[in-house]
Amino acid sequence: MTAERTVPSPGATPRGHGFSSLSSLSSLSPTSSGSSVSVMPPLGNATGSRLPAPRRPARPPSPLPLIAADAGAALLGASVLTGAHGHPLVVALLIAASLLLRPRAGRPPVPGLLEELPAVCGRIAVAWLSSAALWAAYRPEHALSAGTVLTGLAVQATAGCVLRAAVHGRRRAALLRHPHAALVVGPAATAQRVAAAVLRHPSCGVRPVGIVAEQPDGTEGIPVLRTGEEVERAVIQNGVRAVLAVHPSVRAEQGPLLRTLAESGCVVWEVDADSPSYAAAGRLAGFPCRRLNLSPARRDGAGKRMLDIVVSGTLLLMVSPLLLVCAAALRISDGPGVVFRQERIGRGGKPFTLLKFRTHRPVDEHESATRWSVANESEMRWFCRMLRRTSLDELLQLWNVLRGDMSLVGPRPERHYFVSQFSQTYPGYAARHRMRTGITGLAQVHGLRGDTSIEDRCRFDNAYIDDWSLWQDICILLRTAVLLVRPTGS
Repeated sequence: MTAERTVPSPGATPRGHGFSSLSSLSSLSPTSSGSSVSVMPPLGNATGSRLPAPRRPARPPSPLPLIAADAGAALLGASVLTGAHGHPLVVALLIAASLLLRPRAGRPPVPGLLEELPAVCGRIAVAWLSSAALWAAYRPEHALSAGTVLTGLAVQATAGCVLRAAVHGRRRAALLRHPHAALVVGPAATAQRVAAAVLRHPSCGVRPVGIVAEQPDGTEGIPVLRTGEEVERAVIQNGVRAVLAVHPSVRAEQGPLLRTLAESGCVVWEVDADSPSYAAAGRLAGFPCRRLNLSPARRDGAGKRMLDIVVSGTLLLMVSPLLLVCAAALRISDGPGVVFRQERIGRGGKPFTLLKFRTHRPVDEHESATRWSVANESEMRWFCRMLRRTSLDELLQLWNVLRGDMSLVGPRPERHYFVSQFSQTYPGYAARHRMRTGITGLAQVHGLRGDTSIEDRCRFDNAYIDDWSLWQDICILLRTAVLLVRPTGS
């Protein structure tokens, strides 16, 4: 749960991140001849030569039609209840359970019923069985019979499948009429192969209009865009709303480009064009794909913040006697200056003051800000070494969490000096600041503490942000608690 400790290469200088417009993309090499590469004919009239104002990324389809379909199916299923079984309370229980347990919409880009069928039927069965159990506990004399439950379950499952199929069918028809214009980013040969496959399957709802690559591969196909101006023109003329990153290296090498396109309103998909390297969240023309969140700052969610407040507040009350003991022991053994304060970089690049128990004394402020391992660290007093080995020196950061500077779980914060160097050296490092920094994180529970790879930590941190869920936070906290039982130092 402590700061990383790998000595960066000396002499590195800070470098800015992100772009103000697509025309400033330095990652795309200019054309040797200076000639313009044409893009596919625009879907409509050109809108000008300037990049459109930042737009919200295309949102997924509204859940309301599917909610209405599930509610209608629940009402049809409840229609089999008669007499005492048709009591408004049991009907309300059934509808509430059906909506609370309703499956998520089909996986993007194009939803489908067959993929949802097991979840739809399974959750309807759970809704009926749980409602029947609650009703039997409330009115034992009017408990639902097995025949009634099975009949109602079958009626609701059939109606739910039919209504959901109708909703998905309308959405697929709309995508066939108006597919999303897309850019394909990656090596030219791989990008052409993916683009051709997508064009052969219009049911995907995506229409590639250009390939972003540094060098063409010599084959004919979708136009290759090699400069920022060409990319900008393609985005404007074709109304591009989707981006397909088709090679594992794209995310690292073209991270600024992908983030800029995301800020302009495009949805970015990572497509595995060769061998699957992750659990697919969806399929695009047979290729596994998943949506990437590349927004400059990601909303952590009210649930995450509530978890932070409850857990950090509770722990501060529970460990306050231990904090007082540690502070008194440090004051007696190492003199004044018990609390160590240091500026770290948090969410969105905003600095904050991180709190720790002082376990070492740097020579001066410059050393504190720029040395990865401070001088004479191996000569700490035994009590200070114990604090670091058990991570007790980090407990004061619970106050940072309660204040909102940090989260319990997230990428570890670092000093401005190292943020500048690592952002220049490791692609994707700056993207870690999309979310609040944390006391522990996915990288830490995978053993990436102390003198371990910054590149590996960066990859784990961004994977955590992209796949964030409240349950993942809880799992990381539980794993951290297990690791603290057998501390290995920091």
